[in-house]
Amino acid sequence: MAATTSAKPTGPTPVKNKKKSVFQTNNWVDIFLTVVRLVAIGIIGLGFTLFVIQQATGEGLSSEALRNLIVAGIAQGAMYGLIALGYSMVYGVLGFINFAHGEVFMSGAIAGWIVSDTLFKNGLWESNFIVSLLIVLTVSVFVSTAATILMERIAYRPLRESPRLIPLITSIGVSFFMQNAVLGLIGPSSKNFPALPEWLSKKRGFLGIELEGTKLLVLFVAFVSMAGLWFFVERTKTGKAMRAVAEDKEIAALMGINVDRIIITTFAVGGAMAGVAGVLWGLLFRGVSFLTGFLPGIKAFTAAVIGGVGNLGGSMAGGLILGVAESVGPLLILEPLGIPGVSQLKDVVAFSVLVLVLLFKPSGLFGERLSAEDRA
Repeated sequence: MAATTSAKPTGPTPVKNKKKSVFQTNNWVDIFLTVVRLVAIGIIGLGFTLFVIQQATGEGLSSEALRNLIVAGIAQGAMYGLIALGYSMVYGVLGFINFAHGEVFMSGAIAGWIVSDTLFKNGLWESNFIVSLLIVLTVSVFVSTAATILMERIAYRPLRESPRLIPLITSIGVSFFMQNAVLGLIGPSSKNFPALPEWLSKKRGFLGIELEGTKLLVLFVAFVSMAGLWFFVERTKTGKAMRAVAEDKEIAALMGINVDRIIITTFAVGGAMAGVAGVLWGLLFRGVSFLTGFLPGIKAFTAAVIGGVGNLGGSMAGGLILGVAESVGPLLILEPLGIPGVSQLKDVVAFSVLVLVLLFKPSGLFGERLSAEDRA
């Protein structure tokens, strides 16, 4: 009778252990994230409760001061939203984040300063402000649009079929190049937009609220620009083509759409929105420099993530949320907790909002809009 031998089943055992280890790791990660969420909710809830108590006892902010903070946050958030539109549009079409978009915004702001300073020296800024502002906006939009078109044609188009990490790193290089180019052109010092006419700086009533004319102008131009962009994307033939390319470039090409032309149009429209934001930034804060695009660019990207990358309406809403959060958040949450120097912690609050959104809804508050390739 032949002897039978049995081999040890050495194969399945490590697989089972590996699966068990992965499950254990996932459980620990879930527990950690749950604890972080609970701690975040507790801190926000405690800070807000103490703020309400302060308001009830008359020790907190006055209603007028709180209203002014909210309006200032909306005005700044509107500019974040305009810049964030460029991030979302490019991501929706090409699937990568153009980190040089902040410098496109900066180039528009610098162009706006050059033109406004020239008009001021010639006496037109005060005497014909509306015409001067239209000229400044036109030149700024032209410069920022030209910058983003050249960026796409020279730096990104040759890399279109490359892995996404390559154009991402390239965009960082383009950002540094543009910063240093402007540094060589105007120098390292900050440049100031001319003072606004006295009639514009006065406070005016709007919906029962007294607002500075500058903030009203910023809000008006920002929302008109957003409405124009919505009409362009949703109601025009080119806008429909942009949405088709964002959904699936190959099928769009088979339907007769010129994909290259649509991509460069997308860059151009995003650059135009950044140019408008650059002028508004100069009117509101006056000072601009070669580093002007760095922090607003990062915050605009944050706004795009908060609203949902690829979602134009979500990006604009994310900008408004971020602007209000960094304006009101330090005094609403941090100051009641006894944290010193809260006025210097706006950036901390802004990026904390990003962390909270990623913790609770990683796809953004209004959801991402991804192409068929990215959803696969």
